[in-house]
Amino acid sequence: MEIIPTELAGVKILRPRIFTDVRGTFVKTFHGPLFRDAGLDFVPQEEFFSISHRNVLRGMHFQLPPADHAKVVYCIAGRVLDVVLDLRHKSPTFGGHLVRELSEKNREILYLPTGFAHGFLALEDNTTMIYQTSTVHSPAHDVGIRWDSIGFNWPVPNPIMSDRDQKFPALADFKSPF
Repeated sequence: MEIIPTELAGVKILRPRIFTDVRGTFVKTFHGPLFRDAGLDFVPQEEFFSISHRNVLRGMHFQLPPADHAKVVYCIAGRVLDVVLDLRHKSPTFGGHLVRELSEKNREILYLPTGFAHGFLALEDNTTMIYQTSTVHSPAHDVGIRWDSIGFNWPVPNPIMSDRDQKFPALADFKSPF
């Protein structure tokens, strides 16, 4: 697996080796010793997946301390525009974002340490995203930032969203504990 740094310190793009033969494709998405050797402090505690219609926007989600978590995300069907937002108030990239297309074709994986919000826009119907987190989901600590307040021009002006995601506070109103 190739581990590539990004402009947001701590966020990594992971490019796994892809094995293809007459049977199909095989991809290893996690290897503890490799993560440890690369300085990625990540031990999965939970895993989820979502299936989204085209133009569904999920985000910008994260958990507050003490239930904050690192996250590994990847797309196994379809395509997403994946967006990561730096919430670390002492970071030189605070409020900055990283945008990547994740897809079943490119097989890229994103690693996000704590202190980042995550969201994505599904670019195709039946887009399936996998999420692994380093802590167990805690509803009392599960929060978000409003999608249209982060300085990113999403390519869909009226995405399909949950009521909850639409009511998150704006980034300017958020007091970061990170």
